[in-house]
Amino acid sequence: MKYMLLMQFSEAAAEFPSIATWTPEEIQAHIAFMHEANKKIADAGERVDAQGLAMPEQARIVRAGEGGAPLITEGPYPETKEFVAGWWIVDCETPERAYEIAAFISTAPGPGGAPLNMPIEVRQVMSAPTEEL
Repeated sequence: MKYMLLMQFSEAAAEFPSIATWTPEEIQAHIAFMHEANKKIADAGERVDAQGLAMPEQARIVRAGEGGAPLITEGPYPETKEFVAGWWIVDCETPERAYEIAAFISTAPGPGGAPLNMPIEVRQVMSAPTEEL
């Protein structure tokens, strides 16, 4: 089964200091961890894809305007401090394995090298509607 792992980040939470305050060495250690995590998941044959996302300041919210033309606004809203920082698609035998991978990713280092223990949302990628539907 395929699962999407969504790496959540919150600049409002005290335990997640803004990446703008991290030293270059802390950022490099974090990125090196992510590269190693991606390699480990790929070597296990479970990685389908993984991507980091640009910071929220670069995001845009798009809706259909008149005649279906894109109506674009800056987003997310400035008061929103939580955002998705990246994601993985993994193909695992069980949800428990997806949870193990998510827990490992959650230990990515932050300031001072301490594990961030950031929340990783795990959701099954649906290939068809559930039987109830």
